[in-house]
Amino acid sequence: MTMRLDPTKVATMQQLWKAFSAAGKPMRSQEIVPESTLELVNLRASQINGCGYCVDMHTIDMAHAGEKTERIAMVSAWREAPYYTDAERAALSLAEEATRIADADTGVSDEVWNEVRKHYDEEQAAILVGQIALINAWNRINVTLRAPAGTYTHGQWS
Repeated sequence: MTMRLDPTKVATMQQLWKAFSAAGKPMRSQEIVPESTLELVNLRASQINGCGYCVDMHTIDMAHAGEKTERIAMVSAWREAPYYTDAERAALSLAEEATRIADADTGVSDEVWNEVRKHYDEEQAAILVGQIALINAWNRINVTLRAPAGTYTHGQWS
């Protein structure tokens, strides 16, 4: 697959990349929500959106951070897998419903939101919402530009 546009060579895309990178810092700066949870959310949303580049990137980053192979491999089937905590399951449910927001007449259901709030306080819930919105935006850019999977190396965007 050939990328439609090289974002490193277009000033507007460079500015967007910087803005998106800056927007992600509040979610990660204080480790209010575990990094592993944020990466699970990133991976699941990227799977749903069919963003090969982001699936590749988050899989590599999770493995580099020491995440167990089973937890990475089973994200798409997290409901059936024993590898996730109740809090992580709530975050994954939120990621799925927020990513598929148009699939339900209520967007994110009260049931999912209430489960999130059982495990995460207001600040943590806000971080999850922000992270999910941001990964969905990244996915949409990368899918539109046809960013190819298999080109990411760990730490490339740090």
